[in-house]
Amino acid sequence: MLEVDRLSKTYSGGVTALSEVTLSVGEGIYGLLGANGAGKSTLMRTLATLQLPTSGTARLGEIDLVGDPMRARRVIGYLPQDVGTYPRVTAREMLDYIAGLRGIGPARARRQLVQRELERVNLGDVADRRLDTYSGGMRQRFGIATVFIDSPRLVIVDEPTAGLDPTERRRFQSLLAEIAQDCVLLLSSHIVEDLSGLCSRLALLHEGRVEQEGDPEGLLKPLENRIWRRRIPLGSRSEWESKVNLLSARPVRGELEIRAHHENLTEHGFESVEADLEDLYNLHTGASS
Repeated sequence: MLEVDRLSKTYSGGVTALSEVTLSVGEGIYGLLGANGAGKSTLMRTLATLQLPTSGTARLGEIDLVGDPMRARRVIGYLPQDVGTYPRVTAREMLDYIAGLRGIGPARARRQLVQRELERVNLGDVADRRLDTYSGGMRQRFGIATVFIDSPRLVIVDEPTAGLDPTERRRFQSLLAEIAQDCVLLLSSHIVEDLSGLCSRLALLHEGRVEQEGDPEGLLKPLENRIWRRRIPLGSRSEWESKVNLLSARPVRGELEIRAHHENLTEHGFESVEADLEDLYNLHTGASS
């Protein structure tokens, strides 16, 4: 269990990136949803022991992530937004090197483990290709192999699908769902669809604070029968912004489909629809997509 208690971070110059964040996270995938600048990366870097908080605590079971970072790093896997690569090094060579640095051995057993991990992330057939020839999605899958090579207890994955095409995004999501069964996995994104089908629980961060927290179904329950939509002509969005609590305007075949939060909008030609996480996100952050 990961326990975060009133974690805050203020940078020099007085910029507050986190403000008394409190979370309790069990095994499985836990989502952190928020816009760029909401504090997601600051929280993840702090939990990964890459920076100290200004105040507050974080514990993974008996391990103090803030007070004993050297011990914590032995059980943490961290995948940043961009997985850097060395030129002229193959995936097999690099993963074997990383495994060696982490004390995995002897050599024969380590090589067998490296092969298994590369096959698990669907890179077995291209294991001897240079990493700098890999696509963005392949590099992210290689990053997952480096994270899970020594069975971490806490895995931190920061904006993993940024820049990936739809096929690679789905492949990466499926991979995370398969391998995140026996650890705490924190997955941050500003892309709602990255989290909606993966996370058993999530937190909505806005300006460094937790605005909402819980399971997706429970978070959406208060919005039942309160989300409405209708089609309007392109260019007429501003007219409706002054009439309803507009949450989003989505282009649909030459028109805009607007969604609003209200008790009843039937008299304005709206129909009731099921709420989704984008509605929740826009409602609680004041955003309007």
